[in-house]
Amino acid sequence: MNDNIVAQFRLKHESLAGIVHTVAGTSEAAQKAAAILRDKAAQDVALGELPDEFRQALEQQCAGAGMHLLKPPFDHEGLPGTLNAIQAGVTWAALAIAETGAIVEFTTDDALRLVSALPLVHIAVVRAADMIATLKEAAAPIRNFYQENPLNANVTFISGPSRTADIEMRLIHGVHGPAETHTIIVH
Repeated sequence: MNDNIVAQFRLKHESLAGIVHTVAGTSEAAQKAAAILRDKAAQDVALGELPDEFRQALEQQCAGAGMHLLKPPFDHEGLPGTLNAIQAGVTWAALAIAETGAIVEFTTDDALRLVSALPLVHIAVVRAADMIATLKEAAAPIRNFYQENPLNANVTFISGPSRTADIEMRLIHGVHGPAETHTIIVH
């Protein structure tokens, strides 16, 4: 891991209105995610595909807070409506790109893409070791993912909250997706 890449990512991601947190280890990442969820008063939270250690730690952190955690696999039929009512989503990023300030998520389940796209608050967790400097460096892992999953590979780039501008060019966050995004970098 290169501290310069982490610093460059933070600078770029925050310039795009994303919020960046750094933690030491999976347990601390779960504590930080749970603190954000409590701060946002999230009662219904959708989880993406998470490493077992992080998911279990997050479940423990949220247990006493009265949160309902919706875990995969999801019922695809009613999922968009269900996720639309959820206040927050928590996902694990495959990569983060310092040059663009984007996190990159891989999934083979269309429903899991909605966990980062529909709730008002999105929390992404990424290992510092999975951060790369340039978009060009992302080409090989993305190509490999598509080759390993030729029928249903989804790659999503997320560079901060949803944003759009009205006719007067006023920037508005959260119109078509999360109004607030948090990236937790695990050292």
